[in-house]
Amino acid sequence: MKYRGRPAKYENPEDMQKIIVEYFNECEKEGKKPTVTGLGYVLDMNRTDLINYEKCFECDRLKQYPDAVRRGFVNTIKEAKRFIESCLEDKLVNGTTTPIGLIFALKNNYGWVDKQEVEQTTKTINVDLED
Repeated sequence: MKYRGRPAKYENPEDMQKIIVEYFNECEKEGKKPTVTGLGYVLDMNRTDLINYEKCFECDRLKQYPDAVRRGFVNTIKEAKRFIESCLEDKLVNGTTTPIGLIFALKNNYGWVDKQEVEQTTKTINVDLED
């Protein structure tokens, strides 16, 4: 069966990993925090394409590659996103600026949520009426 569709941007996860490491090193050298969108930019992808690489098994992408190569892409993207999440959380906790943008990024790229727990108890009151 011949694969039909847009060709993949990378032949293997190792090529992608080299660019990711260069991006992280450049961010560190310039004193910037890496972002998911910045990661996509240096990989010549938009955020959606990047997520499709990460979820290639769920969305049936990169079918032209063996499962081991697809798993390599998944792990490469997940590891890069974990590093970015760690950087954002560090800035959220240790930063000196307002956290609104950081919170937005963490909610939209990493599934963070504001959660409010409400504990509800029911009390039974027995009333005896006598004549």
